[in-house]
Amino acid sequence: MKVYPYKRLAGEVTFQVTSVRQEREGGYQHDLETWAFSAQERVVALHRVERDDWESVRLGISATLPAKELDAGPWSDVTALAVLTEKATNSRTTAVLKCGPSGLWTGHLRFWRSAYRSRAELTVVVVATVDAVRGRMVGEARDPWLVDLTARVPARQREMLVNQVDFNTGPEWLRPFRDAPWLVETSGDLPTVHLNAGFEGITELLDSSGGPLERAVRDMLAAQIATDVWTAVFHSAVSDLEVDEHGSPLWPGGWRDAVLRGMLADVLPDHSEADALREIHARRRESSGWNELQPRINYAAVRRAKVARNLGTAIRTLDVSQRGSKE
Repeated sequence: MKVYPYKRLAGEVTFQVTSVRQEREGGYQHDLETWAFSAQERVVALHRVERDDWESVRLGISATLPAKELDAGPWSDVTALAVLTEKATNSRTTAVLKCGPSGLWTGHLRFWRSAYRSRAELTVVVVATVDAVRGRMVGEARDPWLVDLTARVPARQREMLVNQVDFNTGPEWLRPFRDAPWLVETSGDLPTVHLNAGFEGITELLDSSGGPLERAVRDMLAAQIATDVWTAVFHSAVSDLEVDEHGSPLWPGGWRDAVLRGMLADVLPDHSEADALREIHARRRESSGWNELQPRINYAAVRRAKVARNLGTAIRTLDVSQRGSKE
């Protein structure tokens, strides 16, 4: 937990996306139906909705702040800001919300399509003057929204992206790896598995639904890919931790947060979540004891990939197949 040297809001900051408008300069403004954004999932889906030639989107936003606490506290010049960020492109767009007579803070955030690539995170932050210092962040919404430029349905169910591409003829950066059946990329808002369509048989096997033996081999291959993914995303999450002013690591949020919370229980089973985060950060930073953790990291990845279950199924299927061939 990050410690601040000034008083912050204890009450909850909440917000909703209330409208989504596609726009094209000199062309049109089109309000999307509510199926394009979900309050339950907290997602806006913008892939191929209504018009595909849009240049910008205007999000209607309403937020609720703890008004009584703000009135009684040491804050002045209170401002609520809607903030849209995407790590993959380092893009950031902000908009000021205005407080109405009812106490509801409302406004619109407009962002340009050219500045964002896939999934951006939308939140609301509260800034104020505290102890004569202006612009201090005194509160933030706990549950952000996702603005997904690649999704047709507003849902959070994806944990990774799978990209089938021939490494021989695909993007230049993939060509040196033309002999690899797959690669895992963790630099974006979601981890991506690049499957090498030029590697003979791999995409056909993964898409197959043949007999028991073929399915067992398919599931083993999928488990091996998943093991590589879990290992890669764990190392990425650990290496990308931010720290507070005291040097303590902060939970990263997004998929990296989920990866760490899920795997640290197996990597450092005798530690609480908070202690495990501090310990893993210290070992990674100082290299002391980091190598000794690699078997535990591999074990955690193997567990999540369900390698044991798939291997057991493959062995039993092979055994049945061999006994059947001898009869």
